[in-house]
Amino acid sequence: MRLWHYELIPVLPQKQLMGQWRELSAIIGLINKFNSPNSLIVNKIMDYPISHYRKYIQLVEKEIRKRGYCPQKSILEKLETINKSFFNKKENYYSCKYNKIFEFWHNDRYFFQCYFNLQEKYDCGGILEDEWTKIKCLAIKKLQNMEFNFQELI
Repeated sequence: MRLWHYELIPVLPQKQLMGQWRELSAIIGLINKFNSPNSLIVNKIMDYPISHYRKYIQLVEKEIRKRGYCPQKSILEKLETINKSFFNKKENYYSCKYNKIFEFWHNDRYFFQCYFNLQEKYDCGGILEDEWTKIKCLAIKKLQNMEFNFQELI
C-alpha cells in the first residue's frame, strides 16, 4: 500500500492513478474493520486529521475526472462511513490546504522515495516513455526549486 506523494498525482500513469483510487477505498475498509490501515507506509495517515485524507481523496478524484475517467462513487460514499475517532483531531476539516496535505510526511524526502519507486517501474517496463517523461520533468522542476541539504535524502 502507498499513498503517492500528492505532488505526483497529476503526472501519475493511468495504472498508478486508478490503483491509487482502489487503495483509498481499501484503506477506509481497513480503518473501519481494524482501526488502522495496517500498513507500515500508510499507517501515518492516522497521525493527521481526517481533513488531510479527505483532501487527498479529492485531489485523486479531480485528476481521474480531468483525464476523462469516472471514479466509482462507492469510495466517496465509503469515506462517509470511516471511523473518524481514530484520526488525530488537531484541526478541523476545513483547515487543510492542498499544499499542506500530510505536511510532515509528504515532504521532499518522501517525494523522491515515490519518484524512485516509479523509476523502478519504468526501468522494468511498467511505465511508458511518455508517462516517465512527465514524472521526470516534475522531479527536475522540484529539484530546481528546492533549497535543502541533499544529505536529507540519504
